[in-house]
Amino acid sequence: MTLTTDSAGAATPYAPGERGAVVVYRGVTLFDGTGAPPRPATSIVVDGPVIRAVVPDDDPAAAVDGAEVVDLTGRFVTPGLIDAHQHLATPPDRPAAEAVLRRLAHSGVTGVRDMADDLRQIGDLARAALVGEIAAPDIHYAALMAGPGFFDDPRTHQVTRGAVPGEVPWMQAVTDTTDLPIAVALARGTHAAAIKVYADLEAPLVAAVTAEAHRQSIPVWAHAAVFPATPGQVVAAGVDTVSHVTLLAHETATRPLTSYRDKPPVDHASLVTGADGRLDALFARMREQGVVLDATASLWSSAELAGDERADANTELAVALTAQAHRAGVELATGTDYETPPGDPFPALYDELAFLVRRCGIPERDVLRSATLVGARSAGVGHLTGSVEPGKLADLAVFTRDPLADIDHLRTVTLTVKRGRRLARADYSTDLPRETR
Repeated sequence: MTLTTDSAGAATPYAPGERGAVVVYRGVTLFDGTGAPPRPATSIVVDGPVIRAVVPDDDPAAAVDGAEVVDLTGRFVTPGLIDAHQHLATPPDRPAAEAVLRRLAHSGVTGVRDMADDLRQIGDLARAALVGEIAAPDIHYAALMAGPGFFDDPRTHQVTRGAVPGEVPWMQAVTDTTDLPIAVALARGTHAAAIKVYADLEAPLVAAVTAEAHRQSIPVWAHAAVFPATPGQVVAAGVDTVSHVTLLAHETATRPLTSYRDKPPVDHASLVTGADGRLDALFARMREQGVVLDATASLWSSAELAGDERADANTELAVALTAQAHRAGVELATGTDYETPPGDPFPALYDELAFLVRRCGIPERDVLRSATLVGARSAGVGHLTGSVEPGKLADLAVFTRDPLADIDHLRTVTLTVKRGRRLARADYSTDLPRETR
């Protein structure tokens, strides 16, 4: 690895590629993320951090004088993967966060959405990832807004130590009397990519927050039910993404929603048929408005919840509703909201993608598009990354076996290219203490 430094002399071994340094990745079978079929015998011409051309190997544009040629004959390339739901600092633990990010970066993941944390640490991690001080995907993070009742949640204290939960720019309590232009401006001042609308907000306030955020050109990422705002009201408010497919079940609630802490029971038996008309209507509106669903479908089947009766029921619900959303044409992003144990060589994102294929019945091509272009769109960066096209960032994942043939072939990852910088899987180490390996 080449050790570079920035203008201040800081070490940046993972800095983006430099303009003028052209690399040709030759001989690949390319899934470009756009929905086009795979393209064999393809060359990807990269100029520093950006893709210059994507052409057949025998195209003259693939022959660039002085370029470095990386022969990937027989390899399969996708856009860099996106984990659309991470929490990297609840509570803040810099070494643990860097370990998660390092594993993601060496597993073909070039972007994550951080869905509300202590932004004092997340902001610095995002900076370090961007300039190349650490091996990490790009981090696109949210500042949270919720009703005052939410801020006795212990997690809000973990992420605001030294301050008052609900009274910091990255985690604000809002009411009907809040000066929303100021609140949104404070959130934007954290360099957040979005406002996350979380809990304990009435529908008119969700709509008002969303309208002001959009007026200030910042997206809104919301829980699928905000309590008392229903899923239908959240979607009607005009949010850009909703998270947690099981929360959509509350669209069928038989009594009014009240608060985040007082969720009414849902009728699992009727919903696991995947044929509820009320949800069909909700999914149709989501499709029409372009609302992305961050399903976190495998969350309830994670190892730490295995055997729990409630978790098992929610897993079956997630399967049915995610499949129903996909059939309805809703765009899915691939978020996790959990991680595999530190000693696991691969991230939870691989499990989420396998769950979508094997449990939800979604074809590999659709799942990989969800994990690339749709994920980038969910983070607000679909114009920059998520597909392998000229002018976009050189964010690539390279595999020895075709993940379109078997989603488990993700585990054959050999190389990540992030903003033109190569990270070989062979260089990855979990860096755990010997006794825990």
